[in-house]
Amino acid sequence: MALVREKDGKRLHVKSTLMGESLVSKEFIEKLDVAPQERLYPDVKVMKIGGQSICDRGVKALPEILKEIVSNRAEHKMLLTTGGGTRSRHIYTIGLEMGMPTGVIAKFGSMVSEQNALMIATLLSPWGGVKISHADIVKLPTYFAEKIIPVMHGMPPYDYFAIKPKVGRIPIHRTDVGLVILADLIGSRDVLFIKDENGLYSDDPKKDPDATFIPEIGAKDLLESGQDDLVIERPCLEILQNSEVLEKVQIVNGMVPGNITRALKGERVGSYIYRQ
Repeated sequence: MALVREKDGKRLHVKSTLMGESLVSKEFIEKLDVAPQERLYPDVKVMKIGGQSICDRGVKALPEILKEIVSNRAEHKMLLTTGGGTRSRHIYTIGLEMGMPTGVIAKFGSMVSEQNALMIATLLSPWGGVKISHADIVKLPTYFAEKIIPVMHGMPPYDYFAIKPKVGRIPIHRTDVGLVILADLIGSRDVLFIKDENGLYSDDPKKDPDATFIPEIGAKDLLESGQDDLVIERPCLEILQNSEVLEKVQIVNGMVPGNITRALKGERVGSYIYRQ
């Protein structure tokens, strides 16, 4: 980039496309010519272990799921994130009752998700499980070279700066969103939500036994469907739809032995939500 000197000759500037432009101009941003987004770690498979669906079940779910993850350690590079579960909902309730702002409530959720990450990393420690922070993402190649299974808490690091939703004060960017943002950042081709449901349904199957299973659907169509309840957080669909590198996310029932392994191998299992 060339250097440009001010007319008074006292100051130099770096001449660039954005020099002197408004970054809030819609017309300018739409015309801005940028290079395609680089896929940093496309072969890393990112997976979220559900909080309420998996972690809260404790010994009834975690040992077998973690055993299956360990069995895939030699063949796949896996980065795990964790949900908050019932405890995060409990602290959200107290925070709302006490008039806490969205940012504080989001920080509560981060703390609970981090507890689950510590628990899972500890359980996986005999096989290389290590709890990492968001700042450690750039160290992923080193971790995988050492056969480590990195575990990160799933709450995106908005914390005190969480965006207030239109209705209420519960942060809308929670641990599902954290997984999708992480996957978009590193350019992962495989994004798995490990839940206790077979995938996406027309309604919550725990409440509506007549809910229809949806094997695949576009993010745009799902957003426009107006469905009241979803198996993943709604902003995930917007992030997926706007992504340059993500093609789909997959919802897998981790309570069914072998499902995680099949999903990691690219087999059709659970539900796909894809970018249209």
